[in-house]
Amino acid sequence: MSTYAQSTPQEEPAVLAPGYSYGSVTDQVAGIPLERPGAGWLGLLGLALAGTVLLTAAIYAVIAWAVGIWGINIPVAWGFAIINFVWWIGIGHAGTLISAILLLLRQTWRNSINRLAEAMTLFAVANAALFPLLHLGRIWKFYYLLPYPNSLAMWPQWRSPLVWDVFAVLTYFTVSLVFWYVGLIPDLATLRDKAQKLWAKRLSGVFALGWRHSARHWHHYQMLYLLLAGLATPLVVSVHSIVSLDFSVSIVPGWHSTIFPPYFVAGAIFSGFAMVLTIALPLRAVFKLHGLITRRHLDNMAKVMLVSGLIVSYGYLMELFIPWYSGEQAEIAMVLNRTLGPYAWVYWATIACNTVAPQALWFSRVRVSPVALFIVSQFVNFGMWAERFMIIIVSLHRDYIPSA
Repeated sequence: MSTYAQSTPQEEPAVLAPGYSYGSVTDQVAGIPLERPGAGWLGLLGLALAGTVLLTAAIYAVIAWAVGIWGINIPVAWGFAIINFVWWIGIGHAGTLISAILLLLRQTWRNSINRLAEAMTLFAVANAALFPLLHLGRIWKFYYLLPYPNSLAMWPQWRSPLVWDVFAVLTYFTVSLVFWYVGLIPDLATLRDKAQKLWAKRLSGVFALGWRHSARHWHHYQMLYLLLAGLATPLVVSVHSIVSLDFSVSIVPGWHSTIFPPYFVAGAIFSGFAMVLTIALPLRAVFKLHGLITRRHLDNMAKVMLVSGLIVSYGYLMELFIPWYSGEQAEIAMVLNRTLGPYAWVYWATIACNTVAPQALWFSRVRVSPVALFIVSQFVNFGMWAERFMIIIVSLHRDYIPSA
């Protein structure tokens, strides 16, 4: 929710659509959680609950019959969980990075999308964390990954990327949660002031921590918010670099590359803005939030997605150049297998979705068209998943045994 109505004098007000004021937009946004949910919202909630029941049953099956039901004894299929882990973690890293960098750069248009991006981060990281935890097999012994005094004198294997991921994801989730909550405090106070029901007023009041929109409160809030943004930005870069090093430290052709850290960070921003658009555009249409998320916001998000997409495309080009320049036969064979082998369709689908489709964003009409942006964002969402499939599965399906 935006805090336009309580903008501080130091902040340049964001541009609203014609015919809207900060007060009217705040009333409109605050009314969404405070009003009685409609039939459509309840139907979507029921669908989400059904999916949660299905997820719970699947997790029970994995715990009861172990991860063998995933087919992890197949040399390629074991990596399928890692595809989804990296895809979700990329989306999760993008949300806080988008919000924090735009805050540090004083981009006031972030006020319309930062809540979406930050909430997307929390849900995406929660989804991502499921895959490595369930992949442990004995999930109830997850605490072995943490360094703690114990009678067995056991200590985590610090050379294991799984241990790196545990600390990286936990640290990132904690900072993202604090960053999201601190940014939400003025909004919770707005809900407290506008709520008509006593329970809603008290509940939002508790989490608003006594916020009164005073100059003193705003002063301390801005200091803390900027500090957290400055902490979160390098943390996001380092965490997603750690995820990419899970692959880089191996000797598998296609993984053993120093280009992965910047390549993965750019891909996270790319897929993150695509997912923000995937969430924002339907919400904008359903709740009539055209005054909050204007054509200017759509244009800016599309431009950032175009730039990050060009960086990702440069990474694809370097993945072809480095094997050729190095002359390493295994790397050259990997490139030929990707582009011409049995999984060539995955490589070319990745190029089509992540390199070709975003070129439509050069045109201003596409950048401000909700329908066109939604279509491009879906191409990018699938393309980034296909990229992870290409990196993991295609690199694994032919190993060092001649018969393969």
